Amino acid sequence: MARRGLMLVLSSPSGAGKTTISRELLKAESNLSMSISVTTRPPRPAEQDGKDYFFIDEKRYHEMVAGGALLEHARVFDNFYGTPRSHVENQLAQGHDVLFDIDWQGTQQLKASARDDLVSIFVLPPSLSELSRRLRSRAQDSEEVVQRRMDRASHEMSHWPEYDYAIINHDVDDSLAKVKAILTAERLRRHRQTGLVDFVNSMRND
Repeated sequence: MARRGLMLVLSSPSGAGKTTISRELLKAESNLSMSISVTTRPPRPAEQDGKDYFFIDEKRYHEMVAGGALLEHARVFDNFYGTPRSHVENQLAQGHDVLFDIDWQGTQQLKASARDDLVSIFVLPPSLSELSRRLRSRAQDSEEVVQRRMDRASHEMSHWPEYDYAIINHDVDDSLAKVKAILTAERLRRHRQTGLVDFVNSMRND
C-alpha cells in the first residue's frame, strides 16, 4: 500500500529521555530514519560529522537560512541548529518516516510549514529532581551548563500543550511502547495512505 511518510518529533527538556527513546525506536522501526541536523556547536566526544550532525560554521549556517535550505532552524543556548530540507522531503515522498529530536522552536516551524506531515510528542521527566540527576549522571557537561539546562527546563516544559501527544518518562521501555503505538496509529491515518483510493476502486471494479 503506497503511503506518504511522516515527520515524528520528540521534544523534551535536556535529560528527560528523548534521545534514549529515539535511539531505541530507531532500532525497532526499519522504516524510520533520524533527521540529521546542521549545528554550529563543536562535536562532543564520539560524535561523527554526517552521522550525528553536520558540523558547520556560522557563516555557512546563515547562508543556508537565507537560501531557504533549512526546514526548521533555531538558536539553542549559544549555538545554532537546523534541518536540511531536501533530504526530508525526499524521504516523505518515498514513504519513509523521519524522526526529529528537536526543541519546541523547531517544532513550531515544522507545524507552520508542514502540519499534515507532522506528529509531535513531548517527553516530560517524572520530576525536576530526577531531571537534575540524569543530567549530572551523563557527565557530559560542566556544572554551569547543567544549571543552565535546569533553569531552561521550566520554560521548555511550558510548551507541552502545543504537541499532539505528551508522555511522562518514568521508564524507558514503557515510554518506548507508547511512542510505537502512536507511530502505528499515525501511519494508518487515511490521508497518509495515498494508495487507498486505487485499492478501494480496484475492489469495487472487480
